[in-house]
Amino acid sequence: MIKLEGLTKTYAGNAEPAVKGIDVTVAQGELVTLLGPSGCGKTTTLRCIAGLEMPDSGRIQIGDRTVFDPTQKIKLRANQRNSGMVFQSYAIWPHMTVYENVAYPLKVGRVDRSTARERVHRALDLVGLRELADRPAPNLSGGQQQRVALARALVSEPDVLLFDEPLSNLDATLRESMRQEIREVQQRLGIAALYVTHDQTEALAISDQVIVMSHGEILDVGTPQRIYERPASLPVARFIGLANIFEVTNVVSDAGWKSGECEIGRILFTERSDHDGAATSVIVRLEDVKLDSPSDDGTGENRWPGRIVSALFLGTLWDCMIEVAGGRVRAHVPRTQQPRAGDAVTVHIPPSDCTPME
Repeated sequence: MIKLEGLTKTYAGNAEPAVKGIDVTVAQGELVTLLGPSGCGKTTTLRCIAGLEMPDSGRIQIGDRTVFDPTQKIKLRANQRNSGMVFQSYAIWPHMTVYENVAYPLKVGRVDRSTARERVHRALDLVGLRELADRPAPNLSGGQQQRVALARALVSEPDVLLFDEPLSNLDATLRESMRQEIREVQQRLGIAALYVTHDQTEALAISDQVIVMSHGEILDVGTPQRIYERPASLPVARFIGLANIFEVTNVVSDAGWKSGECEIGRILFTERSDHDGAATSVIVRLEDVKLDSPSDDGTGENRWPGRIVSALFLGTLWDCMIEVAGGRVRAHVPRTQQPRAGDAVTVHIPPSDCTPME
């Protein structure tokens, strides 16, 4: 378990804190991701937990132990916190074999050879590298080096795992396979893990909870599905995934629904039980925009005539821009639909897929 209370950190020479009094809890067996753009404070938060940065104030708990609390004069060093960290750069020593790289923390910790051998082999088994134990580190692929870094983080049997952008140096295909492997290892061990990334897809794919950060503050906390479908604010909606964002005016209510004027006409949308304020915008995810035949006389709200301005083939889908009543709507449609620039279409957005925001 990881628990942060009121964590604050300001770097020397900066007037603005890098982290502004945040609270974070990662339960045992849970993988939580800190997600946000560069400079939002996510890596600083991780390094404070690991003991690589000294916070200004707040409290940090790892497992059952408080590792930082200046009010109680508790400031444990990094090697006293029993946390395993996987860095962005891997930090693999090129003059060592796979076995020697993984065993290094145990050597520093003066663990006896027999116990160290057993732990190293167990860690290598977890990441599928037992047969490469004697291979020199420079002879490994990027994915294999990342597995070595993960095994080294696991070999000391840490209470928690910390990941700092661990896949950013890998190509797209390898990133997909490695994020799945990291998730499987974390679940197999039932260990608490805090993962830092700026990659939205990565965060949504592997997390139990996602924490969206900006300028040292937490903007939203929730499951990947909730944050994607019902973001807490427009900044979160803009950062997570792709969406059409329509500003709405003259909003009226009718039997549990609302409607308002936007750039493409009057749009009907749902009410939100978790938001009490008046809607000023409506967000629509690109995959929720339907493109029907212009002759389609289907019933329902939120239908407008339009013309496709561009259609980009992305392999699994088409990325389309449609001109509607002087405005524009972007849509992701199935690759089987075969849209073409210049085609006349009917844009259909189900009201239930329109999310109001203040």
